[in-house]
Amino acid sequence: MESQCLSLRDVPHTSRLHSAYLDDFSRVSAYYGHPPTLDGLRAAAAQTKLDPSTRAGVVGALRAQNQRFGPSETVDPSVARNLDRLGSGAAAIVTGQQVGLFTGPAYSIYKALTAIRTAAALTDSGVEAVPVFWLASEDHDLAEVDHCMWPSKDGMKRLAVKVAGEGESKASGGAAGNLSGSASGRPVGQIAFDDSIAALVSAAVESLDGPSASEISAMLREAYRPGETFSSAFGKLVARLLQGRGLILLDPQDASLQRLAAPVYRRALTENAALVHDLTVRNKALEHAGFHAQVRVAERATLLFLIRDGRRTPLRAIDSGFAAGDSAITLAQLEGALEKSPEKFSANVLLRPVVQDSLLPTAGYVAGPSELAYYAQASVVYQRLLGRMPVILPRAAFTLVEPRVARLLRKYHLQMRDMLRGRQHLRAILERESIPRELTRHFSTGDKNIHRYLARLRRSITRLDPTLAGALSTAERKILFQLEKLRRKVGRALESREALLDAREETLRDALYPHRGLQERELCLLPFLARQGITLLDELQERALPVAQRSSANFCHQVLFL
Repeated sequence: MESQCLSLRDVPHTSRLHSAYLDDFSRVSAYYGHPPTLDGLRAAAAQTKLDPSTRAGVVGALRAQNQRFGPSETVDPSVARNLDRLGSGAAAIVTGQQVGLFTGPAYSIYKALTAIRTAAALTDSGVEAVPVFWLASEDHDLAEVDHCMWPSKDGMKRLAVKVAGEGESKASGGAAGNLSGSASGRPVGQIAFDDSIAALVSAAVESLDGPSASEISAMLREAYRPGETFSSAFGKLVARLLQGRGLILLDPQDASLQRLAAPVYRRALTENAALVHDLTVRNKALEHAGFHAQVRVAERATLLFLIRDGRRTPLRAIDSGFAAGDSAITLAQLEGALEKSPEKFSANVLLRPVVQDSLLPTAGYVAGPSELAYYAQASVVYQRLLGRMPVILPRAAFTLVEPRVARLLRKYHLQMRDMLRGRQHLRAILERESIPRELTRHFSTGDKNIHRYLARLRRSITRLDPTLAGALSTAERKILFQLEKLRRKVGRALESREALLDAREETLRDALYPHRGLQERELCLLPFLARQGITLLDELQERALPVAQRSSANFCHQVLFL
């Protein structure tokens, strides 16, 4: 398989912090625990000493969860082996993502493959490690997970679900299904699909083609059924898709895991003022160094939400204690509620990774660019509440170029970086490499040149024989008529060419840079796997090289020609 390496410097919107992390870790080392190297992973693994009862409790919860996710409610043997290893003291390489419809954007799977590959590399180096995928089931941003962009043979489709009775479908050029009940503010792991999910799955599978279309279709039908939630369906689909690769799935909306996480929630409450102060200082330090703070922290903020009436409500600090919505709550009341019902508490984006790593012996976390940035802030929360922090590992990044798209790239001598430079740049290359645009200008100047030539010819001929003037006029009309006839034919050819270029430009943009975003951030991976064969996952996993085995000079966005 041919591949090209696109420097991250050529990728639009790459932040200065992300670039510095990859190019010169020493510039940002103060904001992270360990460098992204194999030695860094080993050092982090050595610090991941979990209390034996916590480890046993987590493994027991994960065994039950992965049984529910597995086909016929059985644990994948490769996952069962890794659960045994986790229980016996193995470290974890963790990643996670929002539980998007039909796995959401392709990078969700790329993160999982990077975690699998990194865990294997760390194990090969002599430190036992297993991959874990954290399902972001507590997140309440429904708009992030209720749809997916589905590249099909008939063009791009937006497949989406909506809340029954809350307006028209948000689908655009695609199909929609319904959710049961009102979903506003509710954790997505508690939002269930109703009977219409079957029609949405049918719309997806009917547009699949290729050698693995039937296999992908069966997985979708098994996972996305009425009564399943965003997180349970996502987990079942990923368990089937990555079967045999040993990936342990973790849904944090589990009563036993929430109880094990309660000590972190308690300290986040009792030390809230110090945490907000630490974060404020860190944000200023980042900005002073020329970087950015990914998450703004207000003076009266906390790092927690409360689940009230099924909805995730931010907890704020006030003079008398805390408040959620319009209700004031004392610290003692919150501690009592935490003791009784820890599942009523939920961590924000800066506390969530600390909760995660209080439950898991995390040596490394596979992160996207935005996550990498907020870990620079979350490190102060780690320092105060956990006393350790994992290595932050940038995920593998891919753009997949299918054969029909590769042919267009070759025909017009295009590179992936041309796609990233904007529509005008792309169009200029398409036009330059097809019929010359200056042809219309030649016709315009040709008219003038013919008129001048015939005028000179008329003067010479009429001096020779004035009676030939009529014949010359007739010849002139015929010449100009034929020229105009040719112009119209060329005009029709140019119009056809413009329509063809419009279509090819749309094909290239939809396939490689849809909605002015990287393919991996916009398009679902499943249609690619159906068309190219599910064994494409093997190739992607092999190329999801652990950062620990690469020099910073080799960090790149991989363009793969399928």
